[in-house]
Amino acid sequence: MLLRSVTDRLVCELTPLTFGAPVAHVYNPLVYARAAWDDYVKRFAHTGVPVVLIGMNPGPFGMAQTGIPFGDPVMVREWLQIQQKVGKPEHEHPKRPVEGLLAKRREVSGSRLWGWAREEFGTPERFFVQFFVANYCPLLFLHATGKNVTPVELRPEERRALLNVCDAAFRETIVALKPEWVIGVGNFAEERARTALAGLNLKFGRIPHPSPASPTANKGWSALATRELKALGLRW
Repeated sequence: MLLRSVTDRLVCELTPLTFGAPVAHVYNPLVYARAAWDDYVKRFAHTGVPVVLIGMNPGPFGMAQTGIPFGDPVMVREWLQIQQKVGKPEHEHPKRPVEGLLAKRREVSGSRLWGWAREEFGTPERFFVQFFVANYCPLLFLHATGKNVTPVELRPEERRALLNVCDAAFRETIVALKPEWVIGVGNFAEERARTALAGLNLKFGRIPHPSPASPTANKGWSALATRELKALGLRW
C-alpha cells in the first residue's frame, strides 16, 4: 500500500522522542487510529496527484479523533465515508478524551476544508483526482490544562528532533506521491514544505489556515481558498 512503509517508519522514529513542559500529553493517531488512516490512504492516495495540501499537526477535535488530517468527525463519517474503529492514546488527557468517529464536537478547520472540497468537487473521488491532504506532523501536544500546544512552542532541542523526523517522512511522502504542487495550509506548513523538500522539482504555495482563530478565515474561507489557489494558476 502506498505510504505504508513511510507511516511505519515515522511511527517508529517518533516513539522514542520525549517532550517536557509545556507538553503534558502526546497523542499519535497514526498508532491508535491507524485503521482509519490506512483506509484513507488506500482509497485516496495515488502517485501523480497534482496537488498536495499540507497542514501542520492534528487538532484535538480533528485528526486526534479520527486519524484523518483536518478530520472533522462528521465530514470523515458522512463525506469521506471512513468508518473504522478508533482506539485510545496511551496517556489520555481527561479533558481531551478520544471518542473516535462518533465524537460529537465539530472541528471547525476540518469542516471548512472538507466542506470546501465537497462544494467544489461534489464527491471525494473527484476531489482526490486533483488533491491529497496530509499533515506535516502527526502528533498532538497538550498542556496540562488541555490546551493545544503547537510545534513552534516546543523546547528548541525537542522541536529540532521532531522536525528532523517529520522532514524526512514528509519528503518520502512527496517522493511517493509525485505531485506538481505542494501547498501549505498556513504559514508553518508552507515553511516546512520548502525546507523539507528543497532540491525537488516542485511548485510551492500557501492558502490561509481555516482556523476560527483567524479573522480572515472567518470571512468566507471557502471562497478565499478558491481565490488563492486559482491565483497560483491552479484549475479544476
